Amino acid sequence: MGWIHKGLMALGAITLGAMAAAQDPGPAVPSQGQLLYETHCISCHTTQVHWRARRVATDWSSLQAQVLRWQANSGLAWREAEVLEVTRYLNDSIYRFSPMSTPLSVRQDQAPRP
Repeated sequence: MGWIHKGLMALGAITLGAMAAAQDPGPAVPSQGQLLYETHCISCHTTQVHWRARRVATDWSSLQAQVLRWQANSGLAWREAEVLEVTRYLNDSIYRFSPMSTPLSVRQDQAPRP
């Protein structure tokens, strides 16, 4: 019976180890919005631009309009989903505005002109 007991103990240890490994999420994977922002925007837009007293983004729609504006000014030609991802990344990491449910394409004509 000793070998059965040792086998069960070993199986239990393996199971516990596998459960612990499954619960460890590891390093966070950057979102698409974060990757786009860090690749195309962060060279000019340090965090100071987002925290300045007279910032242009004052709610979700104006934040999204600014992302749309600056990606166009930079010639990036992002799809609507990419603009939304960068807006979501900035909102989640800095602004914390209430997200709007209106699709971007409905509001594109409201984007501020350069």
